[in-house]
Amino acid sequence: MINGGVMPRQPRLDVPGTLHHVIVRGIERRRIVDDDRDRMYLFERVAELSTDLNTPIYAWALMKNHAHMLLRSGPGGLPNFMRKLLTGYAVFYNKRHKRHGHLFQNRYKSIVCEEDSYFRELIRYIHLNPLRGNIVEKMKELDSYEWCGHSFIIGKNRNCWQDTKYVLDWFGASKNLAIKNYRLFVERGISLGHQSHLVGGGLIRSLGGWSQVKALRRIGDKQVSDERILGSGEFVKQMTAELDFMNKKRITSQEREETVMKIIQAMCRQKGISINALQNGSRMRNISQVRKALAVKLVNEYGLTLAETARLLGVTTSAVAKTISKRT
Repeated sequence: MINGGVMPRQPRLDVPGTLHHVIVRGIERRRIVDDDRDRMYLFERVAELSTDLNTPIYAWALMKNHAHMLLRSGPGGLPNFMRKLLTGYAVFYNKRHKRHGHLFQNRYKSIVCEEDSYFRELIRYIHLNPLRGNIVEKMKELDSYEWCGHSFIIGKNRNCWQDTKYVLDWFGASKNLAIKNYRLFVERGISLGHQSHLVGGGLIRSLGGWSQVKALRRIGDKQVSDERILGSGEFVKQMTAELDFMNKKRITSQEREETVMKIIQAMCRQKGISINALQNGSRMRNISQVRKALAVKLVNEYGLTLAETARLLGVTTSAVAKTISKRT
């Protein structure tokens, strides 16, 4: 504790390919949108930057005084994406409404998330925001509500930038089955209400409350925690180690990715497979074997982080971690 009991802000955890739950709030809880013209401009700005900066967005909800997004940081990193998004929109909003000063809280909240454990839960939590906030009253209204990613996943509204396919792949082998399972999963979440553990990182939230923390402590299972991370103790250790590693490296993310892509292209040519098949999650035996071999090579020989490797190979961070642990 320093400066009269105020804890210093920790650096953001981010490497390309990291899954983030991002929360943006208006300063002093004020509105960030006044009408549909504001909403459309912000919507279009997210669309443009998501495409230009290669930042996949899986879930989003635009409320009156805040917004949620579940996204994967692109090669340029999350801060670059958020700076361009928020600065550009604030200039538009202030000019249009003849106001001055800050529109958003100075520091948006970003929580690094363990994908295998929390992806589905976060999709549901974010997309139920309009219903919990009484913007819509029933699930049927949410199905067609245009300022939330839910309606785009089930096909009631359409855009060209939200990665709905990746989301639906978590819910079923065919599109129709996945939509049915996804919608049922979201609807079952209505009764859960506000889930505080999904809007903040740390051990207490990740384990589901103090009772779970105490139970683990009684049996001597000490878990590492970090307020910037939503995930298990092991995941926390992985991510903080990667941050330390990235801080020590001098090579830029663009230089690293160019070098790595040459390695991936060379191995794909050698094995007679396409990069698209490698990165699109194909489970064919020969492709899976190449993916596993590349994961080990990129992490152990070239020093890529788990998240970077996962993004380039089209799998989750946890999948890369499991592959590495089996080969070492």
